[in-house]
Amino acid sequence: MSKGRPPAGGVPLGRGASSPANRPARTPPSRPGSKRPDDRYGRPTSRRMALAPGLLGAIVVLAGLALLDVDTFIVIKYATAILAAIVGWFAIQGRTWWALPLLAAVLVIWNPVFPFDFHGQWWVAGQFGAVIVFIACAILVRVPAKREDARP
Repeated sequence: MSKGRPPAGGVPLGRGASSPANRPARTPPSRPGSKRPDDRYGRPTSRRMALAPGLLGAIVVLAGLALLDVDTFIVIKYATAILAAIVGWFAIQGRTWWALPLLAAVLVIWNPVFPFDFHGQWWVAGQFGAVIVFIACAILVRVPAKREDARP
């Protein structure tokens, strides 16, 4: 065997896969004022905080169609009003002002404390209208992400 040469199939000393010369460089964390993103995909600028309560509200209202003439419909009214208030709060945080009157209407009409005695075809149409409002707000309401909310 000649001196200075590695054995056949071997890797020269100091140049193997684990040597510092062959390791990929780590990206340093971004610093304030730098133009480099914190991670590969960048930090999210907004979050869809109303997605879960909005879709849940749509499911509750659709389930309420089966319970329209039953005394337990009051549970559907409570859940709908509470979820409309939650989605409305996220709409305020996200400054989605067009959603507030729609959610306020759902909150007032499905209010279980001072209930309206709606029934018939218009009430069923109102149920479907509330489903559309909840789904639209779930998809379109975005809350700005704060720096301290970002993952490490």
